[in-house]
Parts: sequence; structure tokens; C-alpha cells
Amino acid sequence: MLRHPLLSDPDQPSYAHWDVVSLAALGYPDAGPDELALAADLMGFYFLFDDQFDGPLGRRPTEVAPICERLIAVLHGARPSRSSAVETAFTDLWERSVRGMPARWQARAAYNWEWYLASHPAEAAGRISERPPDRDGYLALRRGTAAMETIFDMVERLGNFEVPAAVLHHPVLRQLRQLAADIPSLSNDVRSFPLEAPRGDVNNLVMIVQRERDCSAEEACAVVMAEAQLMVERCGELHDRLPAVHRELGLARVERILAQRYADGLVTWLAGYLTWESRTGRYLTA
Repeated sequence: MLRHPLLSDPDQPSYAHWDVVSLAALGYPDAGPDELALAADLMGFYFLFDDQFDGPLGRRPTEVAPICERLIAVLHGARPSRSSAVETAFTDLWERSVRGMPARWQARAAYNWEWYLASHPAEAAGRISERPPDRDGYLALRRGTAAMETIFDMVERLGNFEVPAAVLHHPVLRQLRQLAADIPSLSNDVRSFPLEAPRGDVNNLVMIVQRERDCSAEEACAVVMAEAQLMVERCGELHDRLPAVHRELGLARVERILAQRYADGLVTWLAGYLTWESRTGRYLTA
């Protein structure tokens, strides 16, 4: 964060209180020192990149789009502008992320990063739209801006392995991965609602539930958290089914180990995130 620099002072109160390194360590507890440093840099990048759109820029989609398009170009071989800290930082992160990983993983990771980056102009447009999002529209956009697929790709990268394709795309693991990706968004929406509502953000499930049920913010928060708890329970059920899935697929022993390691990584990251979210100062109101 300092080398490029996205952050002039890592000790500034706002950033220090986020405790980004703890998030990386809780999410990827088996990572070695170099891998943990990469994970912490990634977590910091997500937050700092997203936060630049919290102000007036985040309501100007025609200005947001070129910022994101230049980073997407980096994924496909373009060189960054040396005058842009965001571009040089992202290039550094991308090059470190793909190092040593096979082509299939790199292609998937590039697609997931593009999905994340390309979702920001739509989020900016939503802030100035006269039509608030419904639940389906919320999920379609939130699954992009949450960046969870890129975070889950790092389970393999930081562990130096690749999950077999047959199990990666199996319906049981796909459901588990989607739930593990959605739960943080629901929990985050409740935590960040007091910050987002005053600045005009609309892509928050608490606000959508308020409109659906014509209820108070407190009641809507309770509904969203109850939904998240049901999803956590469903995650556990799906995780328990995976050994049978591995047998049905006829995976070799080493493939079963890698597949289970990936699934365990998903639920470990989810648990780590929820622990971090309960402690961080990032979502405290003034």
C-alpha cells in the first residue's frame, strides 16, 4: 500500500482501525509469510479501491468506468500508467497473484477480477437512478462488487494448489461457494447500513427489506441476519455432503484431498471474515 502509494500513512486512524492484516490472517490461517503479505495487500486494495467511490465520484458512472476499464486492461497484458497509484498497485497485486499458477486458474481469476471491476460503474449508476433495486437486481450487482470469487480464488493461490475442475463446478460445491460468498454481503449490509443510508447508497439488502415489508430499519436488520443464519446452516449441510460427492465423482486420493482443502478454505474464510467484522473499526459510526 505504501510502495505505490495507495495509502500515504498506514498508521492513520481510519486504516489502522480496520485491522486488515487480521482479516488476512483469519481468512487464510495456513498462509506463509509471503502469502499472508499478499493477502493483506489484497484486502487493503479492496477497501481503498471501493472507498474512493463513496463520495461524489461514486455518483458519476461515466468517470468510474474508465478507471475500472484501465485495470481490466491490466488483466489482459496492458501496462499501467506510472502516474496512477491505483494502476501500479493493481498490476503489482495481479502479477504476484498469478505467479506460479496454471493457465486455467489464471483465466478464471482474470474473469472474476473483471466481474468485480466492471460492476462498479453499474453501482455508480444505481446511486443516481430513480428506480431502487429489487432483491434480484441487488444480488446480481452485489455478487460482483463484493469480489468474493476473487477472494476464493486466493484459497488455491495461497495454498499453492488447484482444485479439480470436476468438483469445482459440481452443483454441491457451487452452492456452497455461492452461500459462502453471499453471507458476508448480508452481514456487511447490516453493519454498514448506518454509514450507507445517509450518503444515498441503495444497494443494501436492509433497505430492500424495509421497502418489501414496510418496516423499520431495526426490523429489516433482524430479517437480514436471520436469512444469513439460515444460509450458514445450509453451508454446513453442503460441506458435510462433499465426501460423498468426491466418491461419486471417482476422484483419486490426491484430488479428494485438494477438493476438501478448497472447501475447507471457503468455510474457514467465511468464519474468519465474520470474526473480523465483529471486531473491526471499519463500520463504526462517528
